Amino acid sequence: MAQYLLSVIQPSGGERPVPEVMARIGADVAAFHEELKAAGAWVFAGGLHGPESATVVRASGDEAMLTDGPWIEAKEHLGGVCVVSAPDLDAALEWGRKASKATTLPIEVRPFFG
Repeated sequence: MAQYLLSVIQPSGGERPVPEVMARIGADVAAFHEELKAAGAWVFAGGLHGPESATVVRASGDEAMLTDGPWIEAKEHLGGVCVVSAPDLDAALEWGRKASKATTLPIEVRPFFG
């Protein structure tokens, strides 16, 4: 089976949803992860801290340059990832649909090489 990356696309800035809404989203995401596990499609998933916590490492000859924060400014950023096993793109897109419903956010579905 192929593996696919489901990337959670989160808006930058703005306010977080109220605690009641966040609790519902958290429960929906947990249920989605349980469904993945029950189907044998679970590989890995995790949320990320905001882009302000990022450090970019860029090789320059024998040196490595470190830059705080995201490399680019954008209206959206990577909020989390989920790696799934799926027999084909259609199945991976169905997992992406379910992830989008659970998170209430857009999900980018992309296959890994090999």
